[in-house]
Amino acid sequence: MPYFIAGPCIDVMDKSCLEQCPVDCIYEGKRKLYIHPAECIDCGACEPACPQEAIFADWTAPADVAEHLADNERFFTEPLPGQRQPIGAPGSSGPLGPAGADTPLVRSWSSGRPRQQPG
Repeated sequence: MPYFIAGPCIDVMDKSCLEQCPVDCIYEGKRKLYIHPAECIDCGACEPACPQEAIFADWTAPADVAEHLADNERFFTEPLPGQRQPIGAPGSSGPLGPAGADTPLVRSWSSGRPRQQPG
């Protein structure tokens, strides 16, 4: 996965990155955007376009956003709430439109920090 989107995007979704992506690999959840790991061509056009500085390359990401790397992939590989099948690899986000749902990590995020999950 070349690039992924982390916590600063949650509840902001500026979408400037969508306009810069030449392959339409950025998908819209309910509260956050996600970059499809197999569709991203590693061009980096999205990273400087994000005013929230929420986009990271997997090889340069700081440790405090690492949980979003795996979570970004989960958006595509696990069924989201209200869906029977995972999004998979449709080839482009355009025809899919907003997914209207997010991963458990993003759903549990509150005030910029994840809510504590019952142990």
